[in-house]
Amino acid sequence: MSESVTENVNPASREKSLSLNEQAYLAFRHKLITLRYKPGEYLNTAQVMDDLAMGRTPINQAIHRLATEGLLQIIPRKGVMVAPLSIDDALELIEVRLVNETLCVELASQKVVDSHLHQLRELNQQIAQASKSRSREEMMLLDREFHQALADIAGNSRLSDILSVIHAQAQRFWATTLSNVVHMDEVIAEHNEIIAALESGDTRRAADAARAHIFSFKRALLST
Repeated sequence: MSESVTENVNPASREKSLSLNEQAYLAFRHKLITLRYKPGEYLNTAQVMDDLAMGRTPINQAIHRLATEGLLQIIPRKGVMVAPLSIDDALELIEVRLVNETLCVELASQKVVDSHLHQLRELNQQIAQASKSRSREEMMLLDREFHQALADIAGNSRLSDILSVIHAQAQRFWATTLSNVVHMDEVIAEHNEIIAALESGDTRRAADAARAHIFSFKRALLST
């Protein structure tokens, strides 16, 4: 999969409309969530500028934004470090996901229409194809699209902003589990259950499906 200045798997139409600051942010975040920049690694700003073919100002803006989202740490007199990964952080993140993602699918179950269901099914099919071809980065980006689509259906912009940060953090942990083929099959099946629950209009079933999806992530993470 070729590298791009934006993390969307189909970026061409969107990239033109993004500011340089936004392009730098998305490209930098992509490097972080796919573990191209390793947890605990110190980053040289000049090297990041070269990697992303971006200027100093948008890279510096991205650094500060990503630091507020917990993906980078700015260390006085030392520089910029990729935020380390720890089990304690992962468990705290799972607690936050349980609350926010359950609310997301509950709201989505009340607003979903056929076109939304079609979009979710199509994305999950693409995830399955990426899993079959062992394209880790494509799987991760499509999974982000799937969860962003759920947030869009829920229709709460503040919740969507919260989930965007949570998912970026969670995907760094998820990247460590992607060698587990069984887990990937579970993820696809769990997505299908979320879609089926939304189609049924059963809010409780949708919430249960979201929680099952997150607990599956927890099991996979703790078994790595």
